[in-house]
Amino acid sequence: MKELLCVTGLTGSGKSVASDFFVDKGYQYVRFGQIVLDEVKKRNLEPIEANERPIREEFRKKYGMAAMAILNLPKFKKLLEVGDVLGDGLYSFEEYKILKEEFGKQFITVAVYAPPELRYERLAKRKLTSEDTELRNRPSTKEAAESRDYAELENLNKGATIAMSDYTVLNTKDLDFFKKQLNEIFQEIQKNK
Repeated sequence: MKELLCVTGLTGSGKSVASDFFVDKGYQYVRFGQIVLDEVKKRNLEPIEANERPIREEFRKKYGMAAMAILNLPKFKKLLEVGDVLGDGLYSFEEYKILKEEFGKQFITVAVYAPPELRYERLAKRKLTSEDTELRNRPSTKEAAESRDYAELENLNKGATIAMSDYTVLNTKDLDFFKKQLNEIFQEIQKNK
């Protein structure tokens, strides 16, 4: 059975590293929020949280709280025809419910957790490179990241998505520790196929 594995977590928790791990294992990649960044670029805006949030909210006003899942459904379905799919950045609980309803047992979620101060420290150290055309690793100030945390938890119901995840990974130590946990999850998923 082909599966849609979605990664969730707050900004700076390690979602991109987790996503890359599964892509390296053969999953096809879809980033939920790429739709927002594409719109930011289309409007010739700087890719910063202050410009991204209004667009995210605009999409959600038009399509509801499940906007990112709804907008990515055609892509997920097409890719699932040929193999497993990794969805990077599942946000709202409404998105979770849409995908659970649409894909049932094919839908698996992994929550990545790191405490706020550690995430903010990581985000401040990030450097944007020319190779990062999808802006997956853009830096953020502590203030912007904290503001985004509150917006995601209060306005997007992201806490419920994290709480309902099938697996939770702690990203509080080094990369080897993190990847070891991800590999254990991968092995369990493969065993249950």
